[in-house]
Amino acid sequence: MKILFASDIHGSAKYCRLLLEAFKREGADKLALLGDTLYHGPRNPLPEEYAPQQVVEMLTEFKDKIIGIRGNCDAEIDECLLPFPLSDYSSVFTDGLSIYLSHGHRAVPALGKGAIYITGHTHLPFNVRQPNGFHHLNPGSVSLPKEESPRGYILYSARSFTFKTLEGEQYDKLDLLIRTPIRKNPVLHRKAIRRR
Repeated sequence: MKILFASDIHGSAKYCRLLLEAFKREGADKLALLGDTLYHGPRNPLPEEYAPQQVVEMLTEFKDKIIGIRGNCDAEIDECLLPFPLSDYSSVFTDGLSIYLSHGHRAVPALGKGAIYITGHTHLPFNVRQPNGFHHLNPGSVSLPKEESPRGYILYSARSFTFKTLEGEQYDKLDLLIRTPIRKNPVLHRKAIRRR
């Protein structure tokens, strides 16, 4: 399964359009929108081509493929307009991985070693392994990136998380492929048993 993770469209028709072009180009099965889809928020500038109604119209075509997460700028009225539900947290279980989703403005759930936690909210992409062993990923913002970070997304496929710009250029990757050595002559290991 291919999943495209993106966040913080903030009502920009221009960057929503570019995101959906990337979604089609990548051939992804699901689009996980990690919050702040329509409203720009009181602390953010207006993004280019701010047109929340157009964003709703564009996303409607893909409503059956979207996993929607509620962000700190998403209001009840947004849920009335969007053709897919929003939740505070969600999860995806695929290829033996547990992937947990949130906007990132709420408490981090208790996650164990090997879990993947993907958030938005900061408008900064990151790929960090936490001290207790889970990976915390963030695609950054589609429309209002901070600190000169790229506008982009994360593409998941076959236990790999690839960070890409909206134009499709890779700039980071988390590869969790399990590599088991293949032996020509497998050795059977037996435990020695002592008899008394």
